[in-house]
Amino acid sequence: MTHDIRHNEQQSQFETTIDGHTAYAAYDLEDPDRIVFTHTIVPTELEGRGVASAIVTQALEHARAKNLKVVPQCAYVASFIKRHPEYQDLLAQ
Repeated sequence: MTHDIRHNEQQSQFETTIDGHTAYAAYDLEDPDRIVFTHTIVPTELEGRGVASAIVTQALEHARAKNLKVVPQCAYVASFIKRHPEYQDLLAQ
């Protein structure tokens, strides 16, 4: 299933709305070269559809395209990166 994921720069989050429910991964830009993912929220109504995975994938691809190092304060983002080694090079030291 594909999701229409948007980068909402005003609210500092990557988001999608499905059936009137919004899921998102929020971030802070710490430095010009570091993005801190603070939390990922998926409403109960959207759980089990791969929404969080799709949002975080797009957020990490954005970080890669912008040459940003990732600080995964969010437990979901941290576990996602651990499960997907192709994104481990993005981790800030």
